[in-house]
Amino acid sequence: MAARLLLTLLLCSVVITGASSRKKKTSLAVAVPVAPPPDGPPDPCAGRRIHIRRLPASFNTQLLLYCGSGSGSGTAFPLADPGDSKWSVPACASLANHGLGPRTHNGTRSWYRTDARLLEPFFHRRLLEHQCLVSRPAQADAVFLPYYAALDALPYVLHPDLLNSSALHGVPLARFLAHHQPRVLARRHGHDHFFLLAGTAWDYSQPHDADPRLYGTTSLLRLPDLANFTVLTLESRAWPWQEHAIPHPTSFHPSSLPRLRSWIARARRSRRTALMLYAGGVSRPSRPNIRGAILAECANRTTSSPDVCTVVDCSAAACGLNPVAYMRPMLKANFCLQPPGDSPSRRSTFDAIVAGCIPVFFEHAAARAHYGWHLPRGRYDQFSVTIPKESVVMGDVRIADVLAAVPEDKVARMRERVLEMAPRVVYRRHGSAAELRDSTSYRDAVDLAVEGVLRRIRRRVSALEDAQPDAIYELEEDDDD
Repeated sequence: MAARLLLTLLLCSVVITGASSRKKKTSLAVAVPVAPPPDGPPDPCAGRRIHIRRLPASFNTQLLLYCGSGSGSGTAFPLADPGDSKWSVPACASLANHGLGPRTHNGTRSWYRTDARLLEPFFHRRLLEHQCLVSRPAQADAVFLPYYAALDALPYVLHPDLLNSSALHGVPLARFLAHHQPRVLARRHGHDHFFLLAGTAWDYSQPHDADPRLYGTTSLLRLPDLANFTVLTLESRAWPWQEHAIPHPTSFHPSSLPRLRSWIARARRSRRTALMLYAGGVSRPSRPNIRGAILAECANRTTSSPDVCTVVDCSAAACGLNPVAYMRPMLKANFCLQPPGDSPSRRSTFDAIVAGCIPVFFEHAAARAHYGWHLPRGRYDQFSVTIPKESVVMGDVRIADVLAAVPEDKVARMRERVLEMAPRVVYRRHGSAAELRDSTSYRDAVDLAVEGVLRRIRRRVSALEDAQPDAIYELEEDDDD
């Protein structure tokens, strides 16, 4: 079954990328008029034209073969980490539905077991639905590279023999772009190019000359040849002139407006019996930190007042591909605690927003510093609570006391703002109904990411045309507000 699924996906991908034959063209990537007729209506594609660059299959569809762990070829690596969780999904099964994964159960049309590492083929599939695709790069305002960068990194981060070669990640792509139709890249020095990297920027920004090499990281974002590209990542660095963060994918991918509205209505009317919830690993840290402080407070509170704090144990990947484990408890909690983990941001933040659970942050780097296109920085106080982690770990502040002091009417207003943000962080299913796909009131994570990229590229191109290239690196990040 897995082999048949993979073959189907590969055949579909070859058609949409045109990598195997120039004679095959997707019916979705039709050329749109470059300009409206004189005295006609405004051009709906003005400044929005995107060309999807043709890349060899070795940069995208062939990388999907990495799902075949145990193939005996010695070149395949598993997409899903092995674990003891009964909810782990076979690696190749995660490729179902163009990367959304298999449905959580047969009766659903909106919930999937989504592996974030497959966001790249899914984003590629969604971009094929963009209304302003053009077949010639000279007509385009932006050039999208269907490069599955995180999948391409797997040999470097999983194979011990390739650890010292991780600085080569992305080099073949740079060489291809430099020698194949070089005018496409040279036209705007790469400032109009963008691609998606399904991972945190820090994992792909190791210095080229690092010695010893750090296990599990590459130097993709340090390649000079790609320095002018806009890279969409799941978490950005502190100086995001190169990349911009987009939401971690949740398991909710509605395909119609009624399904989206129905879920939001359910989250709105859900009876919230718990004050706060923490979902994550439960092992106690060796040194004092905010996660340990949360676990200690929840343990003490649960003994005396069970309704104060709910802990969802997500150890051993118990929650990764099983949304039921955490979504049901989140629907019953008023506040969801979001301490930093291996990196500042967490997928749980976006799960909480979908559930209508007010996120509680302990540092700005957890979300405010990254996701301005989807969660405007000026609105955070309307839909979230921030408690400085130092006041909890080193001081005498108790999280439950702070949250219990928030008036009920303010909690209700904040929850309403959270649910207003929910459609912005959801990745709707490809092939969605027109009423959802064309709605300007329910722009999803892909819509906002593409709009943000186009705005950024317009500003960069404007600086180039004004003969002020240095101004590109001084442009401040914009929010979609």
